[in-house]
Amino acid sequence: MLAILAFCLLVQLYYVLFVHLKLANATVEEVPFIGRKPVSVIVCARNEIKNLNEYLPSLMTQNYPDYEVVVVNDRSWDGTEEFLEQMEERYSNLKVVKILDNDKFLAGKKFAVTMGIKAAKHDWLVFTDADCTPASAQWLMDMQQPADENVEIVLGYSPYIKRPGLLNALIRFETFFTAVNYLSFALKGMPYMGVGRNMAYKKALFFKNKGFAAHMHIPSGDDDLFVNAHANRSNTEIRINMESHVWSEPNRTWGGYLKQKKRHFGAGKMYKAKHKFILSLQIIFQFLFYGFFVASMFLGREAQYIAGGIFLLSLIIKSFIYPKLLKRLNYGDLRWWFPILDILLFLFLMLNGFLAMFGKKKVNWK
Repeated sequence: MLAILAFCLLVQLYYVLFVHLKLANATVEEVPFIGRKPVSVIVCARNEIKNLNEYLPSLMTQNYPDYEVVVVNDRSWDGTEEFLEQMEERYSNLKVVKILDNDKFLAGKKFAVTMGIKAAKHDWLVFTDADCTPASAQWLMDMQQPADENVEIVLGYSPYIKRPGLLNALIRFETFFTAVNYLSFALKGMPYMGVGRNMAYKKALFFKNKGFAAHMHIPSGDDDLFVNAHANRSNTEIRINMESHVWSEPNRTWGGYLKQKKRHFGAGKMYKAKHKFILSLQIIFQFLFYGFFVASMFLGREAQYIAGGIFLLSLIIKSFIYPKLLKRLNYGDLRWWFPILDILLFLFLMLNGFLAMFGKKKVNWK
């Protein structure tokens, strides 16, 4: 049992020292001073008048010489249409696309995103959500098309706003580890996902690969499944400069968070086999590590000391890496709580994965 516990630690250390450490040691590039090419920002909104009123102005006032913001109003009935009409009069670079109710097809976010992409007049597309706000007016400068024309995808980072309570801490901690994973693997040459709150890619890449046709039947995945299918070592870069972060409103209820994770759980089944393998391995050995550690506490005193030493070694090694990453990714307030949050989050996600296998299969984006 102790040998298996030690082996589980070694597997975990591969992810910590050979994957995540890359992000901890990565140089954060400065934001460019000039905008090289025009940009189209795509935002999909369904009954988001409150968030649009609060956050849309921050998108319209970016320090970038040539860009448009395309807002797709997906069948809203809360006054979004009237609000966007007023905003169009105020901002000349705002374009509104309206989707009407149609009983002939089941619309969803992927359809809304596709309509926004079709309406965009520029090849470089930057994506965010209606409940998001850039950390600075330099956001588009950093998320613009890189000088290397071979780069077709840029993966950004989107932390959640701090609110009181355990749920908020768990949401932010889960977002942190998700970001550490996908950003680190991208640096390692194996990009497997992105987050639609802050990412960019070429319009030509979208149409060359027939958009979301391969996974249109999955409610989620307009961001991670697209990246999973088309990102590779040579065509993908990341951006983690704090000026290019995009802050987002977190879920305020446990039910809303579970619903969100259920959507993501369904998308993960469509990942490439190699990505599912390496991510499943990560989760399985984390589960085994905690499981065998607890089981070791029922052995003799000497075995308990050895198991405790292995567990302590794991915490010490992680303590040299994750607090630095938490600070780099705008979650510095959580760095002293990460051992406790790591365990709580793991238990919560295990429960969520179990619940996701039951209940209704249909999950709408809004």
